[in-house]
Amino acid sequence: VIKCKAAVAWEAGKPLSLEEVEVAPPKAHEVRIKIIATAVCHTDAYTLSGADPEGCFPVILGHEGAGIVESVGEGVTKVKPGDTVIPLYIPQCGECKFCKNPKTNLCQRIRITQGKGVMPDGTSRFTCKGKQIYHFMGTSTFSEYTVVADISVAKIDAAAPLDKVCLLGCGISTGYGAAVNTAKVERGSTCAVFGLGGVGLAVIMGCKIAGASRIIGIDLNKDKYAKAKEFGATECISPQDFKKPIQEVLAEMTDGGVDYSFECIGNVGVMRAALEACHKGWGVSVIVGVAAAGQEISTRPFQLVTGRTWKGTAFGGWKSVDSVPKLVTEYMSKKIKVDEFVTHTLPFDKINEAFELMHTGK
Repeated sequence: VIKCKAAVAWEAGKPLSLEEVEVAPPKAHEVRIKIIATAVCHTDAYTLSGADPEGCFPVILGHEGAGIVESVGEGVTKVKPGDTVIPLYIPQCGECKFCKNPKTNLCQRIRITQGKGVMPDGTSRFTCKGKQIYHFMGTSTFSEYTVVADISVAKIDAAAPLDKVCLLGCGISTGYGAAVNTAKVERGSTCAVFGLGGVGLAVIMGCKIAGASRIIGIDLNKDKYAKAKEFGATECISPQDFKKPIQEVLAEMTDGGVDYSFECIGNVGVMRAALEACHKGWGVSVIVGVAAAGQEISTRPFQLVTGRTWKGTAFGGWKSVDSVPKLVTEYMSKKIKVDEFVTHTLPFDKINEAFELMHTGK
């Protein structure tokens, strides 16, 4: 058993608490990882807020991390101690019908136990002050050591800087893949990206790499426009600057609507606007943001009857074990940006400050 520091969420709506936790050794088909770097994501904040119906407490959050394999359980063949890895919140077992289908990346092998905050055998590897602590998204990267299923880990280039590539564990991969895998953005097309946070910027990067000729960023926070343009946005607008609905504004700007739109916020009203901003006959709108539990999307069916397509994406459609190492290689060869997404680097004990920075849009 390893004793180490972890940021424990004891209950919903309270700041994280830095505690000494015990991390049990990996059982069969499990991997224990020394986490070197982790990022914070709105999904962590969503669960911490208490709004997540799958949220279990007390829990160790975190799902964008990178580290080194410390030890492996019986039957683990794909990684060994000393390997550099990224934990994966969407695993890839290679055997379930989802993994065998090229149309999806949503491996279901450990979905039920992962959703309940436990390892595949139904138990936890974390304890603190005599209490069992739940796992989160199969990763729990807000701990100096974590244990994951062997299908939830990707071995990556040992030369990769872990304080950067940890971002490929969620946000950058999600946005980039939404553009290149889910939407399949084409050269010369016009795109609209709603929400210019980390995921939105990654979508812009994907649209640019795919050869889009016009990329319109939409956000209420104008402080985000300069960064969006660095990533490839050709122009940025705020819905607050117009008297009419933003979808009408976009239709006028683009002679009938955009070819591709992306919702990167998790707001069901914006999801509708994003669909309706698409061009009749061929427009495709991709939902990337995760809306709160119980919310529903609506539009007039005529929007779809007249040739628009509404799609959704999880982790950018990447089959995780196969794709994350390739994304790291693309970063190392400068095909995709990663460093530019990092605004602040903080010590682990300042993790609550990281959440404050995220909530204030900084």
